[in-house]
Amino acid sequence: MTRHPNLAVIARYAGGGDGLDEATVWSVEAHLENCADCRARLAGSVGDQTRALLDRIASGLDVGIAAGPPPAHAARPWSAMRRRWFVWALVPWLAMTVAVLGCAYLLDRLRPDLPSLVLLLAPVAPLPGVAVAWSRRADPAWELVAGTPGAGLAMLLRRAVVVLAVVVPALALLGIGSGISMALMLLPSLAGTAATIALGGVLGLHRAATGIGAAWGVAVVVPSMATMNLPVVLSPGSIPIWALITAALVAVTATRADGYRWLSSRD
Repeated sequence: MTRHPNLAVIARYAGGGDGLDEATVWSVEAHLENCADCRARLAGSVGDQTRALLDRIASGLDVGIAAGPPPAHAARPWSAMRRRWFVWALVPWLAMTVAVLGCAYLLDRLRPDLPSLVLLLAPVAPLPGVAVAWSRRADPAWELVAGTPGAGLAMLLRRAVVVLAVVVPALALLGIGSGISMALMLLPSLAGTAATIALGGVLGLHRAATGIGAAWGVAVVVPSMATMNLPVVLSPGSIPIWALITAALVAVTATRADGYRWLSSRD
């Protein structure tokens, strides 16, 4: 309907649509959505019985609303952003990681004859936090978050960034105090994180972090402490290799982005 319906049509519509075909009723309803004047005419055409019925319905709704629970407060924007980037279960794991690195630094100061424990632990330091970052066990809201379009690799990367935002500065400070090259301290840490995420797409984050951590401990940390020498993989000449490994793992992860939505089903 491109013009206003006449008063007779509005009156019939107000009376229940008697005598109007479906096309006319539809046209009137479409017109009323955008025409305040015709809505006012419709209100004036409502009969006494209809008006009394509407009043009873409005009164009943008012009573029901007043007797019901108060409306829930809308979630704050920062709260929704926090859920995308952070889960409270990370806090104890991050605190534990920083504490372990601090103890390793103290041991380095007390026993300078030993290989640097801070450097030996740097590649696996972020792994506990990354394993918890996107987990059915650790996140109480996992079921809700997993059904959103933002779940999967994007959310895992955001939360991994939060883990690195805590672990990397701690490693940097300890590296400065120990006189260790920043690249040698941080690149293996990034490579360990990238390896956990890449392998986590196949095995699950918990299994990937546990496996990589155990393999690093058995293959590198224990032999280094036994021989009292740092391994070749943590020598200054290994820095370009760590950079290439990190870049390769990031590329592999990017090609499998669709497989990360169901990570926790394997954990």
